[in-house]
Amino acid sequence: MMKNLKITVNGTAYDVQVEELGGSSAPSAAPAAAPAAAPAPAAKPAAPAGAAGSIVVKAPMPGTVVNVVVSAGQAVKAGDDLVFIEAMKMETPVKAPQDATVATVDVAKGEAVDSGKVLLTLN
Repeated sequence: MMKNLKITVNGTAYDVQVEELGGSSAPSAAPAAAPAAAPAPAAKPAAPAGAAGSIVVKAPMPGTVVNVVVSAGQAVKAGDDLVFIEAMKMETPVKAPQDATVATVDVAKGEAVDSGKVLLTLN
């Protein structure tokens, strides 16, 4: 089904045609993404406040999480693999910076992450 839309960018109007693929699946996917994104920023400030003094482990590069090898409550040693991120067809392990216990795991396998995204927190 084709839809004709008018989009205005910086005061210039553009007429565009958009083809809707998959019927009802596309509209339901977009609203599901928006609510999922909205609670996440609200939850992030709460986590550091609740886990004062925790160590935040962030993504060193943008990529896709291909494996999460730890879970909350697990004890880890400095240098242990925590998460594997694939970037440019290479898997890179994200290692524990020190001996600690995993407090939270903030990513899932298959998730795309940007550089600096919080992967997990340690205590």
